[in-house]
Amino acid sequence: MISNPAGFWRRLAAHLLDSIIIGIPLAIISYVATGSIENNVITSILSVIYSIAVPIYWSGYTIGKRIMGVRIVKVNGEKLGFGAMLLRTIVAYIIYFITFGIAFIISAIMVAVRSDKRAIHDFIAGTYVTTEKP
Repeated sequence: MISNPAGFWRRLAAHLLDSIIIGIPLAIISYVATGSIENNVITSILSVIYSIAVPIYWSGYTIGKRIMGVRIVKVNGEKLGFGAMLLRTIVAYIIYFITFGIAFIISAIMVAVRSDKRAIHDFIAGTYVTTEKP
């Protein structure tokens, strides 16, 4: 059952915080490791691992989500697991890529206007983002 869904602006702020707090250091590590700012394979791989693993082991939080007081949970109340996070991260990004970002825009609109605040990636993974503490 969905309760206290997190809105668009809090979710966006959490994502931006993660991008700054995690993305910038990963980009620096990638540059040091490869000597090229254009070669971001290491950054991308580590970012995906962060996006999947941290919420599983930290009750649905990432650093940005923790700062903003929101977390990812399963709609059915089960513990957040690898399968859900893999679907939420990888499959959703593939869909967003294949649709040239149109699905991403639709997802943002869904979070802004739907009462349950679920995006396409939330439906794919059976998750939502809430303001409730674990």
